[in-house]
Formats: sequence, structure tokens, C-alpha cells
Amino acid sequence: MIAADRIFLAYLDEMNIITILLPLSYHQGLSSSFTISYDFQEHSLKIIGKCQIENQMKYICQLEVDVSFGRQYWIIDAHGGKTDLQIGAVIRTDAFDEKFYYDGNDLGVTFHTEKTCFKLWAPTATGVKLKLRQPNSSFSEIVKLKREDRGIWSVAVNRDLELCHYSFLVLVNQEWREAVDPYVKAVTANGELGVIVNLEKTDRQSPVLPPLDNPVDMIIYETHIRDFTIHPNSGINHKGLYLGAGELNTIGKDGGPTGLSYLKDLGITHIEFLPFHDFAGVDELNPNKDYNWGYNPLHFNTPEGSYSTNPSNPYSRITELKQLIDQIHSIGLRVIMDVVYNHVFIRENSPFEKIVPGYYFRHNEVGLPSNGTGVGNDIASERKMVKKFIIDSVRYWLEEYHIDGFRFDLMGILDVETMNDVRNICESFAKGTIIIGEGWNLNTPLPLDKKATIGNQAKMPQIGQFNDRFRDTIKGSTFNLFDKGFALGNEHYLEEAFELITGSIGFKKKESGLFNEPFQSVNYVECHDNHTMWDKLLACFPDLEDALRIKYHRLVTGIVLLSQGIPFLHGGQEFFRTKQGEGNSYRSPDAINQLDWDRKIQYQENINYIKGLIQIRKAYPCFRMRSAAEIRNHIYPLPLSAPLVGYGFYMEDYQVILLINPASTAKPISIPDGEWTILADHEFAGISSKGILLRGEVTIEPVSLIVLLKK
Repeated sequence: MIAADRIFLAYLDEMNIITILLPLSYHQGLSSSFTISYDFQEHSLKIIGKCQIENQMKYICQLEVDVSFGRQYWIIDAHGGKTDLQIGAVIRTDAFDEKFYYDGNDLGVTFHTEKTCFKLWAPTATGVKLKLRQPNSSFSEIVKLKREDRGIWSVAVNRDLELCHYSFLVLVNQEWREAVDPYVKAVTANGELGVIVNLEKTDRQSPVLPPLDNPVDMIIYETHIRDFTIHPNSGINHKGLYLGAGELNTIGKDGGPTGLSYLKDLGITHIEFLPFHDFAGVDELNPNKDYNWGYNPLHFNTPEGSYSTNPSNPYSRITELKQLIDQIHSIGLRVIMDVVYNHVFIRENSPFEKIVPGYYFRHNEVGLPSNGTGVGNDIASERKMVKKFIIDSVRYWLEEYHIDGFRFDLMGILDVETMNDVRNICESFAKGTIIIGEGWNLNTPLPLDKKATIGNQAKMPQIGQFNDRFRDTIKGSTFNLFDKGFALGNEHYLEEAFELITGSIGFKKKESGLFNEPFQSVNYVECHDNHTMWDKLLACFPDLEDALRIKYHRLVTGIVLLSQGIPFLHGGQEFFRTKQGEGNSYRSPDAINQLDWDRKIQYQENINYIKGLIQIRKAYPCFRMRSAAEIRNHIYPLPLSAPLVGYGFYMEDYQVILLINPASTAKPISIPDGEWTILADHEFAGISSKGILLRGEVTIEPVSLIVLLKK
């Protein structure tokens, strides 16, 4: 029987509840009884509810015997009509989760040269087959899998299957579907089929870095593997590829460093790459035709092929990504992987939906897929096997690729418990592994108290959150291009700016703090999303000279680097990155998205300034205090008139003053007694002071900051 032949429909919606829908055109939708049939046995169903819904009569029936999943059942009405029992909403019940949770660590493929084992979690399937094909062959071998406990299907093939292509054929609700293994680790070009590989061949002797002492010691630099190197004057050979992003000692037209060596020289500690798991939107066999950021996940445990030298070779993407990560580690930097566990590219085409329809995604009150992500589906992380998949995937990237941290896209779609479990896995694997995420409160059917949002930060005390309040207060609203924030001269943001610069912990009123501790706050003003800071300044100040725009930009970035918390820089921010006014460049061409290495030459003076601020942050722990208590004990606000912000750090071995003037006029400021040297002002920043000694008063130039030191 196929769907078109069904006279009426029947769904298992709870372990012992069956919903039956009879069209009114069929015996007026009336039936006095129903039975369930399997293996030549029949049992009566008890009708406990009945109502008309549009052109159908809906019956709620109770089942007195247990359903054995994996077996085909038939529902028969009083007129002799017959339909198959389909798996319905039962898969979204706690009882289903408890019955079929599998805690093994062997899902997917386990490869040995003499034998390969396959395991698939498909509890609602009534049949599963493995489809094997030799590379460059059109012949497919079909192997049946055996059903085991907990909804597992498995088979072992006793021969060497290295480089064989494979997929699963799954029978659910009387329909066969072909799906790629959700746990697949290698794929053909464009992720069409899984490939069996020997990962031992890709093992490398990786550099080992010392544990990160505290997240506030980080300085994150966000970039995209293609953006980073694709510019004609990047000086990089393998442009747009993993290998290119890992090239060392590359130079631009001026003979100065580009690429990875440039980032090392700049002083950042962590490179955050936009997604490099396998994604849709770029044809891997023609990678220069289209561009995409990578937020269209296809296969979560497989690297993207368009960044490899040979997408058709399943080993290429694996070995080249590992080589990139090792190169980054070799110069003392670390890698944060942007992960997109909150949704898939197209729900209906995903392995999740094909193998266990309806389980992996949230549904709203009327049974339709929810859409808090805005892309048509939300991953149901609160379900046991979904959570397990996310945790297994994170563990895999840690163990196989030596990733140093994860940035969770739209983390607010996920649940608190899952994120804390991810945190625990990371900590057990490598101390100091960083987890940060976008804790936006999105419209997904998960109770508010369970969402992994900024509002629930206290329930996830070891996870950093992108601080959108910092972003929109310091520069102005991201969603109103013309709104000017504190650093752009808006005095209305003054009090809020002070709170954010001191770590968003509620410095003056603890109860008003956004976070409990400073390491929970990722401070930023621009990222891949929305307009760059330079483009916002062009919109807000269309008549200004570039020299003044540069001062505003420098002040904004300086506040990011000298605030308590974790500083985050968007790639190219230090040389005034522009996307020519494009606010959403997720699939714009390279001309919009590339890092313009000529701009790095043009604005070398500003790069030196940002580099100096980074040196100051690293040299003076007062700018990266570990706890809210430490901040409250060592920071003293200075009595300044609006719109100035200033405070002193009174440490054991030194004192530091930070002064910020977003106004368009210079301001004289009285400073505490003693001799003070300048570490940073409107034109200079560095740990070797200017050598000028100040007493009593300092004049702070318009749109600038000053850092003063007294030892």
C-alpha cells in the first residue's frame, strides 16, 4: 500500500493512543468500531473521543496492548476498510524517548580493514538496508540490517570497504527513503553519499598548547576561510582554501605580513571561523561560482569540500582542515568552530527527517514544524537522541580535529541542559575549551526557563554569550542603521555604557547586571552579521571627513578591547572593513565579502594602534579581571561630567586610569595625585609609554580614549 491508496489515515500519537481520520466522503466519516491487526491477530480499539474537523471525522482510540515498534500494524474499520498504522506524534513523547534512548558511542560507521560495522538509530522503521557502491561504479550492493534493542539497526560487512560509497534505505510508514548517515564522517562531492574512510591515515602529530587560564584572556578574531585569503593581493597561494588559511610568512604588496602570520603579529589569541562543516549553497565542483557563509548545514561531522583542493577525494577535506588547525596551533593561536546545531538546510531532505520523521525537529501546537530560526525548522535539542547527536558531534570535533572552542549559532534555540552537557564534555576533554553562543530569545516552542538564552545565563555559568546590549549601546542599534550609540556621541547611553564597559555585571546595582561574571560577556560591535562599523559610520555621518570617521571607529574598537569580558573583533575591523553598504552578505560575491589586504596597507597606522591596545590588555590584568568581585574591589569611577566616562584601577603593583571622551570637543580632566605616563591616547597605544609625565590634569582629545599608568 502507498499513501495514495489510503482510504483513511491512522496515527500512533501516544504509546497507547491512536488517532484515526475518516473523510466525510467515506460512509459520512462514521465507524462504530476499529480493530488493530498484526501477524493474523486482531485487537479491538476503544473509542474515547470523536469530533469533526473540517471534512474529516477524528476518532481518538485507546490501545490495550503494547505496540512493538519495527512491526507493521493495520487498522480496520467497521466497514472492512483498511489502512496502515503510521507513526505519528508518539515520537515526540517522553515515553518514546525513554524507551528508545541509546547511549552507545558506535553510531554510524566503525571501520577496520577486515570488517566495517554500521549502526543506525531508526526506531520507527520497519526495515533498513545498507546501499554500498564501489567508487566509479554504477553497481550497488544491498545489505539488510538487523533490528536490535533501543531502535538500533546494525550489520557488519566482513571485508575491506575503504572508499566505498554508502547510504541507508529506510522503510517508515510504508515508504522507502534513501538517506545519508547522520553520523557520516566523509562524503562524496556536495555531500550526496557517505564514504567509508580510514581516519587513522589522517592522524597528525599536533602541537599541544597550554590550557587557557581564563576566557577573559582571549581576544577573538572572526573570519571566513574563503574571505580570509581570496583577495588578489593576499599574497597567499591556495586562495579560498583550508591550505591557504594555514599558509605562513605570506606578504602583501607592501612586503608586510598577511594571512595567518598577520594575525599572529596583531596579537589575537583565537581565530573563529564561520562554519566549515559540510553546507549547502556552494557547488563543491565549481566553488568559485557561488558564495555562502555556511549556515546551511548538511552533514555536521564532515568538513566542507569547497575549501579543499579536491572535493571529489574524500580524504582531501579532512587532511587539509587538520593541516590548517595544526598550523594555527604551531604559532600559538587557537581555533573556534562556528557550529549550527539549531537547524538544517532543508528539513524534508535531511537525514534526520528521512530516517526518523518528525523526531529531530520541534513542532508547534497544531503539529507543524516550528520556525524560530527563520529558516523553516528548529532542532529539538531537548529530545534525548537529538541532544546525544549534538554532544557526540562536539566530542568528535574535539577528538578528531583538536578544536579549541565552539561558537553556537542561534544558541537560544537550544536548551540549557544540552548546553551544560556540551560544556561538561568539552571540559572533560580539554580544560579551557571555550563555548560561546548567541543567546537570543527566539520564538520556538520550548519553555522560556529552558532556553539557552542570555536571560538564563545564571543556569549556564561557564558559557559565554554574545552581548548585544554592549553592541547596540556602544555603537548604536544594529537594526537601525542611523542610530548612534555612546561612542558616536549619544549621551543617553552614558550610564548603560559604564555598566557594559565594567563587565555587564551590574557594577552599581548588582541586580541590574546582565551577567553574573565578566567571562560570560562576549563584547563586540560588529561581526559577519549586519553592517560593518565603517559602513554604519558612513550612514550616520555622511558629511564627515574620513579622518573623523576613523576617530569614531578607533574609539569604538578601543572600548571593545579595554572593557571587562571577552573582546571579539570582526575580521578586517582593524582596517575599517567595508562591504559597500551591504547589510546581509551571506551569499554576496567575493568582492563584497573578501578581506581587502590593500586596505590593510592603507590603514596600517590604525592597525598599529589596535595592536598597541591588544598589548596593553595583555600586559595589564586590570583590563581582564576574572570575577565580578574583583571588578568591584578594584575599579573606582571618576567624578566626570557627561558624556565622559572614566575610572581608575587600583591594583597591588600599579594604578591605571581609563578615560573615554565621545564628545566632539576636547575636555580637560583632573587626575589623581602622582606622576602618570600615557599608554594610549588619540594617536598612540602601546606598553612602552610616550615618556611624558602628567600631573594634576590631562586634556582628552575629541572622540578618543586615554590610558594612564602610575607604577
